[in-house]
Amino acid sequence: MIRIGVTGQSGFVGTHLYNTLGLYPDEFERVPFEDSFFADRERLESFVQSCDAIVHLAAVNRHPDAQVLYETNVGLVRQLVEAMEATGARPYVLFSSSTQEERDNEYGRSKRDGRQMFEEWARRSGASFTGMVVPNVFGPFGRPNYNSFIATFAHKLTHGEEPVVMQDSAVHLIYVGSLCEHIVKQIRRHAVALEPQVERDEVPFDFVMKVSEVLERFGQYKSLYLEQGIVPSLSSRHEWNLFNTFRSYIDMAHHFPVQLVQHTDARGSFVETVKMGVGGQVSFSTTVPGVTRGNHYHTRKMERFVVIKGKARIQLRKVGTDEILNYYLDGDHPAYVDMPVWYTHNISNIGNEILYAQFWINEWYDPNDGDTYFEPVE
Repeated sequence: MIRIGVTGQSGFVGTHLYNTLGLYPDEFERVPFEDSFFADRERLESFVQSCDAIVHLAAVNRHPDAQVLYETNVGLVRQLVEAMEATGARPYVLFSSSTQEERDNEYGRSKRDGRQMFEEWARRSGASFTGMVVPNVFGPFGRPNYNSFIATFAHKLTHGEEPVVMQDSAVHLIYVGSLCEHIVKQIRRHAVALEPQVERDEVPFDFVMKVSEVLERFGQYKSLYLEQGIVPSLSSRHEWNLFNTFRSYIDMAHHFPVQLVQHTDARGSFVETVKMGVGGQVSFSTTVPGVTRGNHYHTRKMERFVVIKGKARIQLRKVGTDEILNYYLDGDHPAYVDMPVWYTHNISNIGNEILYAQFWINEWYDPNDGDTYFEPVE
């Protein structure tokens, strides 16, 4: 077991990385980290001693006083180095730097200087260190107006606001899931290394897209998916990642369930349950009263539940949180609920007759990777 700690565990990338490491319980043990550790020398020293590897993500991305930003970020690095030197701990350290290293701003300088401080510590101590130079990261649950322009665009469009392109440049983008996979591979590689290594790691980007192109794409998602319930055409993994990111900013508690149009005549009724520009799998199930199905989550797949007959309760809970969203559907009033990525979900028959439900599921298929992980909603 490799014991891994993630500073900035509660942040955007930190949350994704912590959850991703949890997918490999036989390989990694997660060492919990709290931001308050930086204010408690004893707890910080205990943390570094508990880790075989530390991924240092904690940092301030934006601050009205640039000097405070610089001093805070460099100070966090200094505290970690001092804790490791005081205890003699020599974990493998990965540091999240930025492509802004070479820019003439305090954020870029704080990342460059922090990376150099870690390099000097590693050489003095005979430890391994990787300074990752990371492109612009995007993905579900990023903080609007802070982590990424993509988070800002998605949040504004899903909450009735109009985003504005401030600078229409071509941006090198990496999906947060790709970054987490990269970090996991680095940890595995260094776990079997025979000698300590100190390296600068230019993390590869996933794709390049202009800011205006992202906004145009999100505008299409809003029109098709959010307003018309149509799943747009998604022809690549990158488009799936952008779409799943956009979906993550929808106000789940109020948007779902979405009522479907029911056409009724003397013959009976007809309801369109899914309109889509992509393929996927459509299935249905019957569930006897009192039974619950599901209690799992996906990291890539999109899934839609539709109740055709009977009464159902659908529950969702974002992984790592306690809040449970409850939706009550009745086949007499057809409606659907879509499952976001990283939300564990289930469906229960709460009626007195057999429940008939239809499921549509799709993803950008990767034959080398599964995408269903079990964790109860409650």
